[in-house]
Amino acid sequence: MITTLLGQAWHAMGANKMRTFLTMLGMVIGVSAVVLMTAIGQGAQLAVKESINSMGANLFIVLSGSTTSGGVRMGGGAAPTLTVADADAIAELPGVRAVAPIHPGTAQVVYGSNNWSTSVYGVTPGYLDVRNWNLAAGTPFADSDLRSATRVALLGQTVAQSLFGDEDPVGKSLRIRNSPFVVLGVLSAKGQSLDGRDQDDTILIPLTTAQRKVYGTQFQGSVRLINVQAASAESMDSVEQGMTALLHQRHRIREGQDADFFVRNLTALADSAAETTRVMSLLLGAIASVSLLVGGIGIMNIMLVSVTERTREIGIRMAIGARERDILMQFLLEAIIISVVGCLIGLALGVGGALLVNMLAKTAVVISGSSVLIAFGVAAAVGIFFGFYPARKAARLDPIEALRYQ
Repeated sequence: MITTLLGQAWHAMGANKMRTFLTMLGMVIGVSAVVLMTAIGQGAQLAVKESINSMGANLFIVLSGSTTSGGVRMGGGAAPTLTVADADAIAELPGVRAVAPIHPGTAQVVYGSNNWSTSVYGVTPGYLDVRNWNLAAGTPFADSDLRSATRVALLGQTVAQSLFGDEDPVGKSLRIRNSPFVVLGVLSAKGQSLDGRDQDDTILIPLTTAQRKVYGTQFQGSVRLINVQAASAESMDSVEQGMTALLHQRHRIREGQDADFFVRNLTALADSAAETTRVMSLLLGAIASVSLLVGGIGIMNIMLVSVTERTREIGIRMAIGARERDILMQFLLEAIIISVVGCLIGLALGVGGALLVNMLAKTAVVISGSSVLIAFGVAAAVGIFFGFYPARKAARLDPIEALRYQ
């Protein structure tokens, strides 16, 4: 029975190929738009998630802040108000897992005939743990390097590629601000940060080496910023409060007086960025879903026209014994076939478009099975929903009136 109805539906659609194609076109555009927008949105979510993971978990950044000298107020970062002793004190707070004081700067780096301007960070060995950063090759520097201010360096992937190309940099010597440094290792790839900065375009050297032999500092032991990693997400609030109170006490900041440091919760900022991306992804999907709605309305309009044109045919079928259910099923099957075939074509176009975007724009896209199934299911449901009314109208025609229709 169902085979006969399918054959009749297929024959009816074949008799009006152009109209069937135009009816199907709305569904094709709708499904391809949903698949493409969802792939781009999920790709953006994946990129943000990778950036968050590359930052390190449960991370705070404590920045040197504004200060006042001789009645003149200076902005944030104008003076190095944080010290290594502050970092050591923060490390003793409950809920703190790791602490890494940092002395950042930029320098010209030279290897052979190649040179590269990059960020050179003076850090402690704990920096790699705080940032969840592994080595792709070589070994990290140790506490003895920190105490002796040795000239050793760890290279980011971008720096290693720019200076050494395919050559293995481990054990080689390069010059930072004309001082020789031995490369101990190469860091694993981190990719871009949330602000678009290339995290692999960096060199790590011992903090004491940076302070004494590369940048110099007017205030011994001072640092520009401190990275702090909490032991868990649940302890983030208590760690932030403890750090703030401790630094107020250590810097002798009275109540009502401006603090000379800032505490930033990077995890909260990252979560906010992830939520924004998720909302944008949902918004893109919702906008694309409007196309499916328009496609469904198109199916209903064309099916109503088809019922009107085939009124006499319906009357003849009823006269020779077709039941109301048979007429309903025939027109409903036509709507479902148009939706499903249009959906399959739309899926192919959507997946192809996503791959094209990935190839041409180098934008991350994610084509998940769930999004494809949802698009397919919604498209089929739209076809059934909007095809039901014309099918019911055809099934409820009066056979005598239908036979008289010209």
